[in-house]
Amino acid sequence: MTSQGHIPKTAPRKRSRPRSLGGLRARLLFSFVLVAALSALGTGALTFQQARTGVLQQSQDTVVNQFRQSVDAAVLELPSAPGQEELDSLVARLAREHQTQQWNVLATYGDLRAASAGLASVDGLTSELRASVETRPVAVFQRVRTGNHSSLVVGLPVTYSGDGYTARTLSGLTLYLIVPQKSEQAYVDALVTAVERATLPALGLAALLALLLARGVLRPVRALSKATRRMADGHFDVRLRVEGTDELADLAQAFNDTAAALEESITELRRMEAGARRFAADISHELRTPLAAMTAVTDVLAEETPGLVGDTADAVRLITEETLRLARLVDDLMEISRFDAHAAELNLDDLDLAESLRRTLAIRGWPDDVRTDLPDGIRARVDPRRLDVVVANLVGNALRHGGQPVTLTLRRAPDEPGVLIEVSDHGPGIPESALPHLFERFYKAGPARSRSESSGLGLAITAENVHLHGGHIHAANRPGGGAVFTVELPLRPHGKEEPT
Repeated sequence: MTSQGHIPKTAPRKRSRPRSLGGLRARLLFSFVLVAALSALGTGALTFQQARTGVLQQSQDTVVNQFRQSVDAAVLELPSAPGQEELDSLVARLAREHQTQQWNVLATYGDLRAASAGLASVDGLTSELRASVETRPVAVFQRVRTGNHSSLVVGLPVTYSGDGYTARTLSGLTLYLIVPQKSEQAYVDALVTAVERATLPALGLAALLALLLARGVLRPVRALSKATRRMADGHFDVRLRVEGTDELADLAQAFNDTAAALEESITELRRMEAGARRFAADISHELRTPLAAMTAVTDVLAEETPGLVGDTADAVRLITEETLRLARLVDDLMEISRFDAHAAELNLDDLDLAESLRRTLAIRGWPDDVRTDLPDGIRARVDPRRLDVVVANLVGNALRHGGQPVTLTLRRAPDEPGVLIEVSDHGPGIPESALPHLFERFYKAGPARSRSESSGLGLAITAENVHLHGGHIHAANRPGGGAVFTVELPLRPHGKEEPT
């Protein structure tokens, strides 16, 4: 147990958290690739839309203009009221002149109808298109998609003025053009393929750039994490290299400033703590000689006490008690100073714990005052002297401050190889506010104990001895009243060897 205010040279290192798949590198990579993918797809979709619209618009305008010019030239030779033969000749001529463009032409005049040889059906001529062509003196067009093929359908009414064909009055002659847009579709498909092929390299390049950027960003972050772990291990002189003038450089400089301030504070605290330990050890050591003389004198006076009366006898008893109390306090301070200086060692021995605990009670004359539940056969490797101190302090506290009956119990730990030593009483218990502080130095649970013979170091020394064995101690209140102290010790202290 580290004493209150003690600054360890090496802070305990916590277990590092496992790195999840959603680490900073993965998040940076995913975010960068996602942005690149959305940008590439958005740019590709916009480019494709604009290119497709431009291609189709240009193709449409070209076809409509060619159709109008061809019709204007062909209808000059038609009579004002053409018959079936003239309609057949007209559509054949228009289809023949634009055979390479795969024109399919349909002509209607009243009930007469003529279609070019390549026109298998007129599914693309919707009723809306026909109504618009037959009622308006302008060209009308629309795109029709059938399966995987698209076609441009153009409707053109022929108009005239009184002396010939002009673009003024509907003549009743209507021409329809159906042109498959194979070349335009091929161009659009080529655009889609180009966008798809460009997207994959763009994503690959984005992933590569993301890795490079993530590496550049994570390098100082990893350095900061490594430096923080080293500082957690007690290396307060660690510093980071400050490169550049960006936010990461500011972070590194802030870490260095914090580490420098912390190192200075820790150094000063260690110096003060070392001075305080040295002072307590020196004072305790210097007091032992005069205390030995005072103890010898008080022993002599104590023998003469029965012959003394009145205030003289009271004074002798008081000086005897206070001298003994001061001697115990000095011994406790000496013991604490050994723990602070990390000079306390275990002299391990393989013991029958029940026998050792009975011996502790017998030496102090407590067998009749303490109930015991000490099964034989439980052996552990412990320091006999330190175990005696632990049990004596706990049982002594229970007898002085608790209520009868006081019980000392020994049993095996249920979860792991170890033993449990339990001291319980039936007194008033421990105030809840005092439970977290019981094992602090010079702490006394209540006003009644502040003037007792206790120095306030007994439980602190007890906890230090337990922790030196690699064990744990805790205090609690029993549901039925009274306090219970539980000591958990391993059967063999880990990493503790008996000094040679």
